[in-house]
Amino acid sequence: MNKIKNPVLTGFHPDPSILCVGDDFYIANSTFEYYPSVQISHSKDLANWDTIGAVLDKKQLNMIGDPCSGGVWAPCLTYSEGLYYIVYTDVKTWRKKPFKDTHNYISYAKNIEGPWSEGIYINSSGFDASLFHEKDGKKYFVNMEWNWKKSLGGNQFSGILLTELDSITLKPKSKSVNIFKGSKRALTEGPHIFKRNNYYYLITAEGGTSYEHAVTIARSKNIYGPYEIHPNTHLATSYGNTEAELHKTGHGSLCEGPDGRWFLATLCGRPVDSSGNCPLGRETALDEVIWNKDWPYLKNGTSEMSGYFTGYGEKKEEEKVFDYNFSESSWQKDFMSLRKQCNYRIDGDSLVIRGGESPVSNHNQSFLGRRQTDFEFRATVDMEFDSTNFQELSGLNYRYDETNFYYLCISNEAYDKNIELHIIANQQSHYSLPLGENGLTLKNYTGYIRLRIESHRAEAKFSYSLDGKNFITIPYVIDVHFLSDERATPMGFTGAFVGMQTCDLQYGTKEAKFKNFIYEKLD
Repeated sequence: MNKIKNPVLTGFHPDPSILCVGDDFYIANSTFEYYPSVQISHSKDLANWDTIGAVLDKKQLNMIGDPCSGGVWAPCLTYSEGLYYIVYTDVKTWRKKPFKDTHNYISYAKNIEGPWSEGIYINSSGFDASLFHEKDGKKYFVNMEWNWKKSLGGNQFSGILLTELDSITLKPKSKSVNIFKGSKRALTEGPHIFKRNNYYYLITAEGGTSYEHAVTIARSKNIYGPYEIHPNTHLATSYGNTEAELHKTGHGSLCEGPDGRWFLATLCGRPVDSSGNCPLGRETALDEVIWNKDWPYLKNGTSEMSGYFTGYGEKKEEEKVFDYNFSESSWQKDFMSLRKQCNYRIDGDSLVIRGGESPVSNHNQSFLGRRQTDFEFRATVDMEFDSTNFQELSGLNYRYDETNFYYLCISNEAYDKNIELHIIANQQSHYSLPLGENGLTLKNYTGYIRLRIESHRAEAKFSYSLDGKNFITIPYVIDVHFLSDERATPMGFTGAFVGMQTCDLQYGTKEAKFKNFIYEKLD
């Protein structure tokens, strides 16, 4: 059996929660401010993964106004007695010291593809919540605790809270108990509980979600503790090895496969170059775990996730060209909007996006994009847009968040038949117009234009075509480093997206028509 290459989910797929039901594997990932929320992927063999889609919509949460890298953090996917459960945190505030406003909910469904119930509110004492189902029917809720009082020098990650829930209503039925303070690595978060051979195992993330990240594990024969920490402290970490294939490994979850083998899922990062910046965001890696004296260890004998592992099948030949047909619904699995459903409609084989707020808004943007999943890629879209004034913008946005993006758009300053092509660059909230205030004047514009971006690791360039064949490269080099967690302010948790955006800053009614969106893997 061939080895499976990590990461198994490339591009923005952080905080993996892995689940095995029968011979079906599922992974739920954080989506933060992207909508719909909580991405779920499915596999039969751990090698080939299909996107089921995102499961939470406006019925479960309202993210309008949520900050960059706020929204849905660290979902936990579990299964018990015929029901799937999703636990998630909706983060309303996280950058404004000393507080974090983090609201935890549970939704459930009979089918993994939904429909999912409305969210049941549990608490707001911390984030990264999860659910443990005891065989006797009891249910326990765990989340990290945020202590705002420690902002002047203490550890604000003050431990892991355990709360028993009513098994029917899922409402808390006991006071929360702090069961684990963490190891010396600190910043203890991302808790999951599972049970094996009469031991309760508490798996946590520590060290922060960057290069010091780690998976820490502890066990106890009583769910309330005390918990003893693993002999190696950390089940997985790449901290200290600058030559590691996978960096930032942490925020793990474990599951048992149908044949009794165990697997660890973690997030990981791959820097684009020696700068340490990771525009692909935090991705998902898997590795096999073995047991020794009732302790789990990575099968490879180290604390570092493997570049390759053995699953249950072989990786099929990867698609290199994704040609999205908007007349079919399948495109929706790869595309996401910001904080709410984008205002769009389908017109034949075209996607028509109605103008929303500006690309720095935390409320009502009209953006539809897909993850950057490769260090080298090309994205091309055909569009028609009849701008009548400079308040109407539409085009291709290569973005990390509202503070870091490159927006190639067309507008009309002169209120005539000519059109202007602009690049709006935002680098750590430092705004610029690389092509000048007047942009490039397109005198032969007939309403149709083809826009393209081509990225080669740390640099990218925009180009355009008015005849659909001959492209003119714009002489501006995009610094891709800014589209990474490391360049967000003060930090970020998502990854780079590329997609279509329309803004109408005057009336909010102007529409742009897009078709033939193509994403090509180049590396």
